[in-house]
Amino acid sequence: MSLSKSSLARRNVLKSLAGIGLAGLAACGFSPAYAPGGAASRLHGRTLLPDPNSEESYLLIRELEQRLGRAGSVDYALELTLRISESRLAVNAANDTTRFRVSGDLDYKLRDASGALLTEGQVTNFTGYSATGSTVATQAAGRAARARIVTMLADLLMSRLIAELPAPATAET
Repeated sequence: MSLSKSSLARRNVLKSLAGIGLAGLAACGFSPAYAPGGAASRLHGRTLLPDPNSEESYLLIRELEQRLGRAGSVDYALELTLRISESRLAVNAANDTTRFRVSGDLDYKLRDASGALLTEGQVTNFTGYSATGSTVATQAAGRAARARIVTMLADLLMSRLIAELPAPATAET
């Protein structure tokens, strides 16, 4: 199958526009987060995570270790406060709960090796699960919802840390 001259011309124009766009991003100081020296690579393998103290915090630390790796040399320390709550979301005429909402809040503080605060904040999210099956099915759905909320909070936290981590100080020559 051969390409027509007009489709080749369109492709060349699109390549040129993409190149101009990338050059514009580079000129404004944009740098990819996962590039060597980017915020994500500076955190990977160098961030000390707290010890878990509950099933949900264990799941959170496991999720963060998958993204950050285990700390070899510690340049950063992450302090975390996880709160998960559950509330009735849908109730039928017999006053039976048919759906639950699971909410999660995660407060975080990122410190450097000297203990200086680099960034702090909070991420929140929610999910839900159905309670219309058997007791065992409802309990399994609740555990799955708690695992989902922890994964969502870990994703949000990583996005925030990568976006908020200050650029390293550079020595001017």
